[in-house]
Amino acid sequence: MPSSTSSDQGDDLEACILRFSDLDLKDRSLINSSSSLKAELDSSTKKKYSFAKKKAFALFVKTKQVPAPPYECKEKWWKCCQQLFMNQTSIHRHVATQHADEIYHQTAFILKQLAATLSTSKSITSVDKKNPLKEYLTHSHKVSACLPDTSCFSPDELKSDLGSEEGEVLLYYCYCDLEDPQWICAWQTALCQHLHLTGKIRIATEGINGTVGGSKLATRLYVEAMLSCPLFKDYLCKEDFKTSRGGAHCFPELRVGVFEEIVPMGISPNKISYKKSGIHLSPGEFHKEVEKFLSQADQKQSDTILLDCRNFYESKIGRFQGCLAPDIRKFSYFPSYVDKNLELFREKRVLMYCTGGIRCERGSAYLKAKGVCKEVFQLKGGIHKYLEEFPNGFYKGKLFVFDERYALCYNSDVLSECSYCGAQWDQYKLCSTPQCRQLVLTCPTCQGQGFTACCVTCQDKGDRQASGPTQDSFKEECECTARRPRIPREPSQHAQLSVNPAPKPSVGQDGPLLV
Repeated sequence: MPSSTSSDQGDDLEACILRFSDLDLKDRSLINSSSSLKAELDSSTKKKYSFAKKKAFALFVKTKQVPAPPYECKEKWWKCCQQLFMNQTSIHRHVATQHADEIYHQTAFILKQLAATLSTSKSITSVDKKNPLKEYLTHSHKVSACLPDTSCFSPDELKSDLGSEEGEVLLYYCYCDLEDPQWICAWQTALCQHLHLTGKIRIATEGINGTVGGSKLATRLYVEAMLSCPLFKDYLCKEDFKTSRGGAHCFPELRVGVFEEIVPMGISPNKISYKKSGIHLSPGEFHKEVEKFLSQADQKQSDTILLDCRNFYESKIGRFQGCLAPDIRKFSYFPSYVDKNLELFREKRVLMYCTGGIRCERGSAYLKAKGVCKEVFQLKGGIHKYLEEFPNGFYKGKLFVFDERYALCYNSDVLSECSYCGAQWDQYKLCSTPQCRQLVLTCPTCQGQGFTACCVTCQDKGDRQASGPTQDSFKEECECTARRPRIPREPSQHAQLSVNPAPKPSVGQDGPLLV
């Protein structure tokens, strides 16, 4: 969506950030409506802003490049928002009008980096200049030089993820300090395109978070490239990559970008750092802890809480027995949930888990920062790694994933129900109304009767669109979100939920696909 911030306001805010690099990027009170600050900028500052904006725009456009068909005279096209652009003018126009907000924030980020670089440039020693890691990151270092050699493989071998040779999806994250996330963004884009991988990758100064799909050959080469990169080789190992059956077809496109956080909790990494996370437990250790917790006669009076820090539509179709599953739509609501239910965690041992482990890193750090828990533990590698060792363990149901597969199946347990008839069902589909990103659980029988929307409101919109011409898009006004409390409060005497913590589903209680 286009940014609601005017260009003059953006200029003023970026100038503030450049002059005072420790300012909060989201502090809109810095914006002076009279634009008097703009007139005070010297020519050097204006040049820096112009450079940062152009760099942000160029890097964003570069992440959207896709190879053009061989019969075309041009080497590249661009794909964005599921649209194909065959010339630079059209993609530039699309980015300028539809992605102004992303450009705005990336410009601010680059300006902040420039300010930090300028403030520390005097302290750089001759030893630093010879540092191979710094040399690796210099802008003169071509991205193409950091790509794996694929000359011995045909394009078909790299692309093959269908038929007899099924492909693979990789899920991984790495928390580590990155000095130049923009360069990493360009490298990751080139690397994935080089290997014909699709997926989503978030990069920040605190690390990288990715899920990519392609052929098994391509994913193997990707892992090798990551492990050999000087930036990550001391932090990542092969076991940090979770694999599942899939391929490039699991994602509509490749999306690589620079953000403030590699998983959106909504709190600056400078305030809550991954470096102060909970104690990591291996799947085996976590399994023993859960076994001990479930063996207690009265779990409600236990000094332990088994906490699912995922979103409600994830825990609805699969979760650990006896867990507390917060009824929240987004992980960015998790800190507010903790604040609102702080007494639940007082003097408790908390066992946290999520899909792959990344949300627990800063989620546990936030909970620890509150100073009310006895101890905070987290499942290393998340549910993904646990199910590899204990497919028939204490986790029941499916594992939700953020791609077009929606869920992975490790056992035969079905925990959720059709939103319409109540029959056992746990296979999500997108709401049938165009532009709606809500998920719905509707069984084949109800689908056959036309019940394919997430709620009555959306069903009516779909009927109206089918009967006549309407606008190309509409704002999401579903009952699904309107009647759900943003931050729920748990009953004071109910620190643990039962084995089936999710409420009985009804039409309109399914959440968004991408959060």
